[in-house]
Amino acid sequence: MAHVEQHPLAGEGESGVQVGVDERLGGKIPLNLVFRDESGKERRLADLITGPTIIVPVYYSCTNVCNYLQEGLARVLPEIKLEPGKDYRVLSVSFDEKETPGQAARSRSMYYSAMKDNFPPQGWRFLTGDAAGIKQLTEAAGYRFKRQGRDFMHPVVSLVVTKDGMIARYLYGTQFLAKDVTLALIEARQGKVGTTISKVVGYCFSFDPKSKSYVFNLLRVSATVIILCTGSFLAYLLATGRKGKKPGSPRPS
Repeated sequence: MAHVEQHPLAGEGESGVQVGVDERLGGKIPLNLVFRDESGKERRLADLITGPTIIVPVYYSCTNVCNYLQEGLARVLPEIKLEPGKDYRVLSVSFDEKETPGQAARSRSMYYSAMKDNFPPQGWRFLTGDAAGIKQLTEAAGYRFKRQGRDFMHPVVSLVVTKDGMIARYLYGTQFLAKDVTLALIEARQGKVGTTISKVVGYCFSFDPKSKSYVFNLLRVSATVIILCTGSFLAYLLATGRKGKKPGSPRPS
């Protein structure tokens, strides 16, 4: 499985296309686009985005990071003190034009089961579309992905849009805090453009040319943690050493 958490640029696919995100904060996604929901019914984005909306680009056949991303949302959504379907909505959108409403329905069943079906039916929709519609949506969002055989290289990011389709915030990674998501939704409701939450997640990943995939760079992260801890400890020793010395105190012989 090839995937990447990166901002703003990640790496290159098979034909040299760079994978990543070019943030379009304040820009708008086209609401006239038509996708199919999990029942197979055609739905215009304008009919689904009627208030603050979290858009989650994924592909349903993914067995790796797309699952973690949607699982992360399924964990945090019940904690949000806003009414889903009324105050906000979530849209998972497949960027694989080959996927079907049947696959979307299976994903819906999985994540609604994870929430013990304690979520309004209209609160989280799972969409599929054709290549033209997917291209228009992802280009408007600055979301760049690349097919790798049957899988994809892609960023791990969601975006929050206002009711008129303006991009208010990007949310990076697969784990969410209820307060961050709530703030993003409130800002979107007010028509405000927020700041990006977490721009450094890509630091923990690097490209493996042998497997042609992005992997967690344990060595780099471990080295960084060790350096930070060592530096903090040395700073602590210096600070306590200065405090322990008093002016005019006799030196030991």
